[in-house]
Amino acid sequence: MKTLKKYRNIVLRIFDVVIIILAYFAAKIMVIGPNQIECKTVLNTIALAIVIYSSMLHIFRTYKNITRYENGKDYLIYIFACALSYGIVTGCWFIFPGSFAPLRTTTVAALIIVTAIVGYRVALRLILNEFLNRDHKKEENNDKKNVLIIGAGDATRILLGTLKCSMNDLYNVVGLIDDNTYKVNYAISGKKILGTRYDIPRMCKEHNVDMILFAISNIESKDRKQILNICQETGCKVRILPGAKDLIKSKNIMENFRDIEIEDLLGRDSVKLDNKKIGELIKDKVVLVTGGGGSIGSELCRQIIKFNPKTLVIVDNYENNLYDIEQELKFNYPKANIAAIVANVREKERLNEIFERYQPYLVFHAAAHKHVPLMETSPLEAIKNNVFGTYNVMTCADEYKVKRCILISTDKAVNPTNIMGATKRLCEMIIQAKNKSSETEYAAVRFGNVLGSNGSVIPLFKKQIAKGGPVTVTHKDITRFFMTIPEAVSLVLQAMSYAEGGEIFVLDMGEPVRIYDMAEKLIRLMGYEPNVDMPIKVTGLRPGEKLYEEILMNEEGLAETKHEKIHIAPPSDINMEMVEAKLMLLKELLDENDNEDKEKIKSVMKDIVPTYKDCSEVNKKRLEEIHNN
Repeated sequence: MKTLKKYRNIVLRIFDVVIIILAYFAAKIMVIGPNQIECKTVLNTIALAIVIYSSMLHIFRTYKNITRYENGKDYLIYIFACALSYGIVTGCWFIFPGSFAPLRTTTVAALIIVTAIVGYRVALRLILNEFLNRDHKKEENNDKKNVLIIGAGDATRILLGTLKCSMNDLYNVVGLIDDNTYKVNYAISGKKILGTRYDIPRMCKEHNVDMILFAISNIESKDRKQILNICQETGCKVRILPGAKDLIKSKNIMENFRDIEIEDLLGRDSVKLDNKKIGELIKDKVVLVTGGGGSIGSELCRQIIKFNPKTLVIVDNYENNLYDIEQELKFNYPKANIAAIVANVREKERLNEIFERYQPYLVFHAAAHKHVPLMETSPLEAIKNNVFGTYNVMTCADEYKVKRCILISTDKAVNPTNIMGATKRLCEMIIQAKNKSSETEYAAVRFGNVLGSNGSVIPLFKKQIAKGGPVTVTHKDITRFFMTIPEAVSLVLQAMSYAEGGEIFVLDMGEPVRIYDMAEKLIRLMGYEPNVDMPIKVTGLRPGEKLYEEILMNEEGLAETKHEKIHIAPPSDINMEMVEAKLMLLKELLDENDNEDKEKIKSVMKDIVPTYKDCSEVNKKRLEEIHNN
C-alpha cells in the first residue's frame, strides 16, 4: 500500500494514457468499422491526444488531488480539462486535414475519455473510503455511539463528511432531524432525514440513540429552547455546535461541539440597542466603572470600550480581577486609553483623588457585596461596602460634576428579606435622594441573577455533575429570574442613555425559573437521569434566602420606555435629609457593634428600610400559597 501511494501519480497517468488509447480504437470501430481502420491516422491522433490530454490534466493540477477527498468541484475540473483537450485536438484536425482521424471519431473518443477518467476516479474514491480507510485506524472499536443530528444544512453536510472519513469507528449516525417537512425522507450524504423536532423522542427510542448533536447555528432562541426541551426528555446527552465555521477548527470535530448551557434553555433573544444614542454619551468621554473586575463590572468595561471612550477608568479592590480585565482590554484594544486603579469605595479620600484626577463624565457603580448568606453572617461588611461605599461614590459624582451616575441594583432590593437586599434598597434610596439636590443625573438599574456570574448556581451545578453529584438545591420550590451577563449589561447601557434622573430602570427578566427544574434539565442534557444516575439533594434554605424574587415594589408603578425590555419606575419622594438621618443611625451602629450583634443590626435596618421583612415569615406565606394552588 505504501509503495502504491508513493507512485500514485505515475499509476494514474498510465491509467489515463491507456484510457485514451482504448477510447480511440473503440471510437474508430464504432464510427468506421473494424475493416476500415487506417493505422497511420489512428496512431497520429492517439499520439496527439496523449500529449494534449496529459498536458491539460497536468496543467490543471489534477494529479495533485488526493483521490479519497475529491468532490464535485474536482470532477468539474476533470471535465473542463478534457473538453479543452478535445477542442485543441479538433483544431489540429482543421489545420492539418487528412493527417488525423475523422472528426466524428475524435468526438466519440472524447466522450469515452471524459466518462472513463471521471468514472474510475469516482469508483476509486468509493473503494478507498469504504475499505482502505480501515488501514488508518489504530484499533477497532466496536462500541460505536449512535448519533442523531439535528439540522440538515451546510454544517451537517460538513459534519457527516468528517465523521465518515475520520471518526467512522466511533460514531454511527442513525439519521437527521429537520423542521422543513419537504426535506423529510430525503438524504444528505446517504443519511436519511427521519422527521421534525416532534419526532426526536420516537427516533431516539427506535434507533437507541446515545448522543444528539445540535448542528443548527442560525436559529431563533425560542426555537432552540423548544428543541432542547424536547431533547432533554430523551435522556440522551446533547452537544451543540456554535457555528458551521467551527467545524474546521480542529482535527477532532467533536472538540468543536460544546456542552449544553442553561442559556440555551432560557430562549432569550439577542438584545437590539440604540447604539447611536449610547455612543453619543460615551465616545471621547471619561467613563469610570467601580467593581470593574467583577462579573458585571468587567462586562461593562468590555462593552463600553467598543464606543471609544476618551479614557476608561476601572476601579476595583481585588487586584487579580482588575489585572485580568486590564490585560484583556489592552490586548483587544491596544490603542484604548485604560486606567486600572486599585481602590476601595469605602475610602472617600481615595475616591476624591481618582475623581479629581480623571474628572469622569459617566460613572457606573457596580462595586458591591452580593452573596446573600455571606452578608447574613457579616452584616456590618454589607453596610460598610454597599451603603457607605455607594454614598461615597454618589457624593464624589456630585462634587465633581459627573453628568450621569448609574447604580447597578438587584431584584433582592424589592421587599428585601436579607441584609444584602436591604442595603441595596437603601442604595436606591440614596441615589433618588441625591438626584433631587444635585446637578448630576442619578439612576439605578435593577435586574435578577445573571448566568455565569461569580456565585451563580449554574457553574456550581456543572461542577457537581462533572464530579458525579450530588447536585444541590436549597429548596424544591425556590425560583429565580435569570438573564445572561452580556444581555444585562447591554440593557444597562441602554437604560443609561434614557436616564433623566431619579429613575429605577427595571429590566425584563422573563418568567421566573424553578431552580429544581433547571437542575433536572441540565442533568438530562448532560446525558444522565435525575435521581437515578445523578442524585439531586435538597439542602435547605440558607440564611436570608427567599423562595422567590420580585422585580418591582408594591408602591411603584411601571412605565414603558423606547426599549421593550426596559421599564421604568418613577422617582420616589425621598429627600437627602431623611437619608442622611438614616445613615447617621448606621454610623452609630457601626461604632458600637464591633462584635456584630446581628439581631440589633437587622432591627435597625428594618427601621431604616420599611420594606425589609423577616425571611422566615415571607417564605412561610409563600409555601402556603404554593400548597393552596
